[in-house]
Amino acid sequence: MSHDHIHFVTGRLAEHSLRQIVERLAPEVGFDYSIDVMNITVAALMTPEWIAARIGAPSAASRIIVPGYCEGDLAPIEEASGLPVERGPRDLRQLPEYFGQPTRSGDYGHYQIEILAEINHCPRLSLAEILDEARRLSSDGADVIDVGCDPGETWSEVGRVVSALVDEGHRVSIDSMNPAEIAPAVQAGAELVLSVNSTNRRAAADWGCEVVAVPDVPDGLVGLDETIEALCDARVPLRIDPVLEPIGFGFARSLGRYLDCRAIYPDAEVMMGIGNLTELTDVDSAGLNVLLLGFCEELGIHSVLTTQVINWARTSVCECDLGRRLVHYAVANRVLPKHLEPRLLTLRDERLLPQDPDELSRLAAQLKDHNYRIFADAGIIHVVSAGLHLSDADPFLLFQKLMDAGPKNLNPSHTYYLGYEMCKAATALALGKQYEQDEPLDWGYLTAADKHHRLSRKNY
Repeated sequence: MSHDHIHFVTGRLAEHSLRQIVERLAPEVGFDYSIDVMNITVAALMTPEWIAARIGAPSAASRIIVPGYCEGDLAPIEEASGLPVERGPRDLRQLPEYFGQPTRSGDYGHYQIEILAEINHCPRLSLAEILDEARRLSSDGADVIDVGCDPGETWSEVGRVVSALVDEGHRVSIDSMNPAEIAPAVQAGAELVLSVNSTNRRAAADWGCEVVAVPDVPDGLVGLDETIEALCDARVPLRIDPVLEPIGFGFARSLGRYLDCRAIYPDAEVMMGIGNLTELTDVDSAGLNVLLLGFCEELGIHSVLTTQVINWARTSVCECDLGRRLVHYAVANRVLPKHLEPRLLTLRDERLLPQDPDELSRLAAQLKDHNYRIFADAGIIHVVSAGLHLSDADPFLLFQKLMDAGPKNLNPSHTYYLGYEMCKAATALALGKQYEQDEPLDWGYLTAADKHHRLSRKNY
């Protein structure tokens, strides 16, 4: 059986690096190869039409890989060569990953934890504000919109709000212990009541929906067994919430209560209000959410209640949506939840691709144009151009070195561009992120696409 023969297209500057990587990669993956070095310095400046007029694939080639920066329709290259054409990664050092086997199988993405997303203090909001927030939460992955009421008051508009949410297609729960609020909410379509204990359990039989049973006091299980027994006798469907406590107020003991409840009620549905930790701890919420979801997944807790009021937890629903898939895959397949969900890595990147100092020196010696290439590695920012290689840990000092070199091509637009890119490079170095010129820093699920401000292609 003949090997796949891949014809790689590149420019002069990338030739050496490409040959080194492909020479090592080909026998590992199992393909033959040829390399087409185009008469252009920077591969990123090539267009499909330009390549199509110059491509020279050998007869043995079975497919062509062009640089990831080659933008546009690849059909001209396919027509000129008669071969299928793919875009490779934008960074040559990612070729091993491009050819590697995925770390997760095709069934990744399943989950069994339901997300209830609470809209806090609904009586203080207009109907339009509530509907807008519900749409955002649903778009982020919420399965149920939880309508949060204010204790000590009876909200007369609760039925109208729940009805409007249901009319828009949302599943709705009502977060209240006041029967005068709960009754109109369930009549309008709320399917779940948070929460029921000894103070309101008698009324639960009249609501005709599922409820969440909680203890009479939040720092123990007082009254919980009696409430569960009363609800079961009244044939009220229920899930149990032993109540998660904040750190410093019984967090460890509250986790133990979930373990105890699972042991006592092995077949019961259980819910955890994870917002009690994410909203009340000075730390970015993603890690806490995944940790708590992992606990829930292992214990068979199939619903979590979260909210995203405080700024550091304002994307909790999206984090939970990604996290529930990660922990389900890890538990179901008995694998570590590692190298599976890069979208949850926001502060630091999964791995850094180091720059070879010799490669930067070779690049500086080979460049013929005066466009500036920016690199960042090991705490140092580098600026490379024709006959110029400057570096410094401080972008301000680096820019001063550039100005001292007497550049002829620094107009205000170009200066602003370099400052913007150096700022990105400095941020990447400070946080441990990969910097790539003209590319956005990878903030995981928070990444926003940057518009390319690369210099004109007129020179090729």
